[in-house]
Order: sequence, then structure tokens, then C-alpha cells
Amino acid sequence: MSESISEDKVIILDLIGFFCPVPIHETRKALDQVQTGVIIEVLCDDPETKHDMPILCDRLGVELISIEENSGEFIYRIKK
Repeated sequence: MSESISEDKVIILDLIGFFCPVPIHETRKALDQVQTGVIIEVLCDDPETKHDMPILCDRLGVELISIEENSGEFIYRIKK
């Protein structure tokens, strides 16, 4: 698991290789630590996140900007 900040101030959370409940737990933890307006890009390959990530965003009242899927990997863009 790694976290980095891209040039455009998007926090990238790399959770490739981690499975439930780690992606949801780490995403929630990252969202708790950032200010309103920050975008977090979550990279993961757990198919359960297709169901769980929208529910997490709804519960936390954050915006799920987009979901991309490419060869079994998912990219979630979330704005707090």
C-alpha cells in the first residue's frame, strides 16, 4: 500500500493486491485525514469495491467522481 500526491494535488492511494476490507478501510482513513475539496484517487483490484466504494462514499457524504475499470483494476476518483 502506498500513498502519493500527484502534480495536480490529487492524492493517489495504491491498494493493488489488497482485498476486503482493506481498500474500504484505507480509503475511509484517507478521507478522514484530508480537507474538504481534496480528490483521492484509489487504485485497487478487489472486485468487491465495485459494490462497496459507492456505499462508502454515500455514507460519508463525499462525491464519487468516476469509476474506471481496466484489465481487472479499478480507479475510483473521490472528492471530499
